Parts: sequence; structure tokens; C-alpha cells
Amino acid sequence: MDIEILLWLQNFREATGNVLTPFVNWLSHASITWLLFVPFVVYWCISKKGGLFLLVSMGISRFLNGILKVTVCAYRPSVRDPRIIPAGHKPSGYSFPSGHTMWTAPICGGLIVLTRRRSKLFACLCGLMIILVAFSRNYLGVHTPQDVIVGTFAGLLSVWLASLIVARPERENLFLAAGLVICALGAAYTAFKPYPMDYVDGKLLVDPDRMMLDTFYAAGIMTGLIVGRWIEREYIKFEVTGLNLRGIILAVIGSVPLYFIFWTFSGDYKWLYEVLGVFTDKGGRFVMGVFLMLWGVAVWPCAIKKFCE
Repeated sequence: MDIEILLWLQNFREATGNVLTPFVNWLSHASITWLLFVPFVVYWCISKKGGLFLLVSMGISRFLNGILKVTVCAYRPSVRDPRIIPAGHKPSGYSFPSGHTMWTAPICGGLIVLTRRRSKLFACLCGLMIILVAFSRNYLGVHTPQDVIVGTFAGLLSVWLASLIVARPERENLFLAAGLVICALGAAYTAFKPYPMDYVDGKLLVDPDRMMLDTFYAAGIMTGLIVGRWIEREYIKFEVTGLNLRGIILAVIGSVPLYFIFWTFSGDYKWLYEVLGVFTDKGGRFVMGVFLMLWGVAVWPCAIKKFCE
């Protein structure tokens, strides 16, 4: 049934001359790039607790996605059925669950929780964003409906888990310590578990080493979030800027290094890993994840505190 749905959508794309494909591609790309900045802007400008809630939701979901992908090791629809021709760039890596939905669902789902009483319209738009991103992955032929449905529910599960964590500040040290242990265990599991080694025309379908990078990056995100939160709580204790001109300017400036770190992660920058003294791709991706969260949760809030004093 999954494949038949994708084939129907593929026929629709072809029959309409791919008129919707550029927009759907943009929406899909935005869900894993520009949407990333929303939790940080909320954390810096609007509500520290609300932003932390979004960041924890995002971190849990990203880590869970990496673990699920290397556990299930499901191939992409185009590998399972050669009739499936993805629109645009052909993705690599495992298919289940969808990483795009597990970026979108925790952020937009978290925003629904934060805003549903103040603005039902905004909450509905966030819900629509979750649905559209999930649909976009099917429309482009890169994920099955099963991939996006499970990814969406897993992302919303992360929202629920984050709400439990943020609601119990008296147990925060326990949560922080447990998070570090879980990150270490997840990285070890990813590095040492067996992977399928299937070849087609002498080419490996999915390189396990490449898939490990995503999980190590996610472990770095969680580690950076945990360490950054502890540093901010104990030593920085900044106050949000408010959604005013100064706050917006500081948010834009603070987002530039975030974009650079994310852009660096997206490419092949072994020279940077070597400068950092990390000589493996896995270590480099882990460090990038740590830097990303440390900057957003602790370093830039320290600068905000100095600017606003």
C-alpha cells in the first residue's frame, strides 16, 4: 500500500508537470534548516522556559530518530521498488522514520503546546506545517507514509517527554545526568551494532559509517544541550530580551554562528575536525552538535546578558 500511494503521487507530479515540486522541495528543506532557529529565538527573546522546552523536544526527537534509523535499517522506497523515482535529489541513508518529520513535529508540536490558549490560529498553522512537511516527503517520493506517520508520532512523543522534564525542575540534575548516560549508550550502540551490507552492481546500498554520523551528531546535540543548560543555570542566568528591536537584532546576530555550524555539519569539513583535534568523522559530527547547542544555550545567552546590562 505504501508503494502504491507513492506511485499515485508520482503519477500526479508527472501529470501536472511538477508544478508543485519546487514549493514542496522548499518546504521540505525549510523544515530542517530555517525551522531550526525558532527554538533559539524563543529561548533568547520570548521565554527561557518555553525555549528550553522546544530545545529539549527537538534534542530528544533528533536523538531518537538516529537510534531508530540504525536499528530498523529500512531502505528508501526507490531501493525497494525501482518504479519509484524521487523528485530532485535522490536521498541516501535509511528511510524509517522520516528525519524531516522528526525535526518538524517536536518544534511545531511544542509551539502548539505553548500557544494554543493565546492564539488558536497560530497553533492551527503549526499543526498544518507538521502535516504539510510529512506529506512533502511522500510527494517527493523519498519516504513512505509509514515513515512519516511514525516520524510524526515519535516527534510528538518527544514533546510529551520534554513537557515532563521541564515541568519538574526539582529533578533537573537527575534528568541531566541520565541524559548524558543515554547519549553515551546510544553512541556505543550505534558504533558496535551489526548493519546490513547489501550491494547492487558492486555498490553498497547504504554505508553504515555514514549513517552513524547522524546519530553521533544527535548525541552531540543532546550533550551540548545538557552541558549548556547546566552552565547557564549555574553561572549565566540571563533574562530574555523581549521581542523588541534590540532583541531581534541580537537574535539575528546570534543566529549567524548557528547557521555556520549547521552549514559546516552539512558538508565535508575534515580540515576543521583536524584543527579541533578530532580525527574521525564521527568525532567531528559529535563536536559540531555540541558546539551548536553550547552556542545557543550558554555562549550567546552570556553575550545577551552583557549587552542588556
